[in-house]
Amino acid sequence: MTGAVRPSPEGTFELERVGFAHPDVTLLVAEVQDFYTARYGGPDETPLDPAMFEPPTGSFYVGRLDGVPVATGAWRRTEVGTFPGLVTVEVKRMYVAPRAQRRGLARRVLAHLERSAAEAGARAVVLETGTMQPEAIALYTSSGYEPVPGFGYYKDAPLSRCFGKRL
Repeated sequence: MTGAVRPSPEGTFELERVGFAHPDVTLLVAEVQDFYTARYGGPDETPLDPAMFEPPTGSFYVGRLDGVPVATGAWRRTEVGTFPGLVTVEVKRMYVAPRAQRRGLARRVLAHLERSAAEAGARAVVLETGTMQPEAIALYTSSGYEPVPGFGYYKDAPLSRCFGKRL
């Protein structure tokens, strides 16, 4: 499944669903882990099983700008009880490489994740980010996400912030 290709003055951006082991995913996840290490002193240690991101219970996407991998985003079904009675997914691995930031690509990736999750039956989305990522918090809150109780691997981490949204 491929996202819409939309040319812009900054280039052509395309989202493609790929497996977690795809070489572009490996490259970009290593970049985001370096980012986390720079900001937080260590990588994201959330345990992830590649099968979590396989349809119908998940999907992983790579965004390419003029054919060059610059962004990732994924969702996986979750049993987090933030929205009782609603099929809920968790957004994971949202990342836009610094070389492609400030072009609205993160907002496009997030919108695509929401849309593809809704098409797969999700009615709510949750996510976790950190206090040292104010740009991510600004993206999520400006996209309609509201603070929710902590969950997952970083549930009790003081630098963790969780958000959710009904679709």
